[in-house]
Amino acid sequence: MSMSIEECQVPRQSKPVPDTPNNVLEQFNMKDRVVCITGAAEGIGLAVAEAMAEAGANIALWYNSNKAAVDRAEELSKLHNVKAKAYQVEVSSPEKVQQAVRDVVSDFGRLDCLVANAGMAISKPILEQTVEEYKRQFEVNVDGVFYCAKYAGEVFKAQGRGNLIITSSISAHIVNVPVDQPVYNASKAAVTHLGKSLAREWRDFARVNIVSPGFFDTKMGASERVVNEGLRMTPLGRQGHVKELKGLFLYLASDASSYQTGSDVVIDGGYILP
Repeated sequence: MSMSIEECQVPRQSKPVPDTPNNVLEQFNMKDRVVCITGAAEGIGLAVAEAMAEAGANIALWYNSNKAAVDRAEELSKLHNVKAKAYQVEVSSPEKVQQAVRDVVSDFGRLDCLVANAGMAISKPILEQTVEEYKRQFEVNVDGVFYCAKYAGEVFKAQGRGNLIITSSISAHIVNVPVDQPVYNASKAAVTHLGKSLAREWRDFARVNIVSPGFFDTKMGASERVVNEGLRMTPLGRQGHVKELKGLFLYLASDASSYQTGSDVVIDGGYILP
């Protein structure tokens, strides 16, 4: 934080260590926590929802058009004996996001963690991309995260506690090859820095972290040419499976990461190594 020399010399009192379990497995226990996941009908979002339910959390699954989320919520509720509910939410609409956050708090009684995961990609060079395609990607990937952060953040501040996790991408760190996708890359760089900035802004009441996945086998999957290049560039020699993200998201949502905020955690099989 920027301050004067005199302010830097003022004695500081340490904040107390959170009253969290000493047992590491208990630190990962999410029983009775409420976690909201956007883009939760499939892919990374569904894997995150599964992880939270498996750890005992009650979950709110947000989806845009894929109504499979309704069935997934019912299945997870029965399988893990947790409360789960699906909500149709257009994350690019501030009014709908604000109302959906209110609905989740009304239905569940609180909101402990929001995973801003919804995203989209239109992989085209900028000279081939329309202005409408550019706007749509930023509406979902950037505006959607901003709205989720703003309205969930209001709840976190009122509660005095909260946790925001943003799904970004290694595309925030590198220029992808062989396909040019500058708009998507820029959108992910934007939310990565938004998350880091919020970690400081919300330091008194919430933690904020970012997850940057590499090449994962999701419905947003790339062409055969892109996959082949990904295999060549990834030291582990394969795409990631979404189940391999579950532990990371659970860690960031749980008490196990109580001293972690402002982190951008890359999980990419080594893709962006120098």
